[in-house]
Amino acid sequence: MTGETTGTVRWILRFEGLSMLIIALLLYSELGLNWGVFALFFLVPDLSFLGYFAGPRVGATTYNLAHSYIGAFACLAIGFFIHIPMFLTAGIIWCAHIGFDRILGYGLKYPAGFGFTHLGIIGRFAKVSSYAPPSK
Repeated sequence: MTGETTGTVRWILRFEGLSMLIIALLLYSELGLNWGVFALFFLVPDLSFLGYFAGPRVGATTYNLAHSYIGAFACLAIGFFIHIPMFLTAGIIWCAHIGFDRILGYGLKYPAGFGFTHLGIIGRFAKVSSYAPPSK
């Protein structure tokens, strides 16, 4: 086993991503938030990719921190319970981004490299079905 999700479970996880994206977009619209702000900040979590310049282990860590729902839900909670609109807006956009990435198959990363995700192998290694990331 290579640590990736396959078959029906993989499609369920992608459908969860679609569900999150739709819910985030509906909530954003219902709250009447600024779509220009949404467009401006939608790709901000992808800046975590810069961690890969420090190596695959650091890159996977920074990417996973920015693409886990933990931080997004914390922003939502702060925004909702402490009534800080900026955090609520950030949390919704962040959830939408993660959902969108999951639809595309960009899952949480393993330290073996950017292409090794919990949703499967992506990129150049996806073509080589017998390739398994080295375990450490």
